[in-house]
Amino acid sequence: MNVPMLDLKAQYALIGDEIEAAVRVVLASQQFILGPEVRELERELAEYCSCQEAVGCASGSDALLLALMACGVGPGDEVVTTPYSFFATVGSIVRLGAKPVFVDINPATFCMDGDLLDGAITPRTKAIIPIHLYGQCADMEVISDAARAHNVAIIEDAAQAIGARCDGKMAGSIGLVGCFSFYPSKNLGGAGDGGLMTTNDSEIAARLRKLRAHGAEKKYYHDLVGLNSRLDSLQAAILRVKFRHLDQWTRKRRENAARYRDLFGATGLVDAEAVTLPVEQRDQFHVYNQFVIRARDRDRLKRYMQEKGIGTEIYYPVPLHLQRCFAEMGHREGQFPESERAAKESLAIPIYPELTERAQEYVVDTIAAFYSGS
Repeated sequence: MNVPMLDLKAQYALIGDEIEAAVRVVLASQQFILGPEVRELERELAEYCSCQEAVGCASGSDALLLALMACGVGPGDEVVTTPYSFFATVGSIVRLGAKPVFVDINPATFCMDGDLLDGAITPRTKAIIPIHLYGQCADMEVISDAARAHNVAIIEDAAQAIGARCDGKMAGSIGLVGCFSFYPSKNLGGAGDGGLMTTNDSEIAARLRKLRAHGAEKKYYHDLVGLNSRLDSLQAAILRVKFRHLDQWTRKRRENAARYRDLFGATGLVDAEAVTLPVEQRDQFHVYNQFVIRARDRDRLKRYMQEKGIGTEIYYPVPLHLQRCFAEMGHREGQFPESERAAKESLAIPIYPELTERAQEYVVDTIAAFYSGS
């Protein structure tokens, strides 16, 4: 049986006609850059995320960079985040000449351990970037308390967490700016790169709009030095079609997660500590962009599953503090033990909405067979 890690063709088969019709409307209009489709998507997603403003941009990576720029982050500043994430989070900090300051993750959630923040914040700290990893929010109550105590801005990296909630608050609405990605593998994914920033601060929203368009509000009149980071109308049109299905897809992901828990529970693997399942924290609404297990003998299990036709992925094999391009920061192995342990144990298995019950059974049966030696 073949079970891909993600099957976007299955998704397209269900909504392809809607997408093609929306694309034809944009082609007929010939309004490709920041057109009406972009404005409507911004309006719809601002409302969805319980925010006053949303600003589209070219990618989730640019969303992080623009948010930091809007907060005035630059050389000599520090930004606190975790070393267990996709490269863009720390890359955006370094590109502005600022210093990333790492705190370790909570091993249960893979998200920032808020209890470690006080020891990481200094007078040079300009922002905190908690990462809502795999579809679950970081502990925003603790993080928000620390940010208020030190008068530091929060930029939420919500690239994997559209629709997630923490204590009833939507991801992207809790900090000063929320940053989202529309990379195709995301729960709301486009036909290429795309991103969005949400905020309840009208001045920050105006600054973000300038920064994404070379720092200009009026064409050829530049108030700031910005980027060329505009979300195009074709992507917005496709995303608007997909957005209509997002809540249904989220329900399916959550149903698949619940089924995995039942299936794994019947194998005894969890009790034997061969496999550790992801934890959904109390007062959280997890949207399962990924279903990430911890697995004993992870690398050999991954190879075995590949042989059996099952797609998996390692998010992330090398923590950011140990990446070669950051060697000059002087970090060493052992400094952030939970991030390093997660990098060695974590394995994402298929969770996409179109995944069938039979496919999930095959995934779990294959994992059980690996550990039984059969």
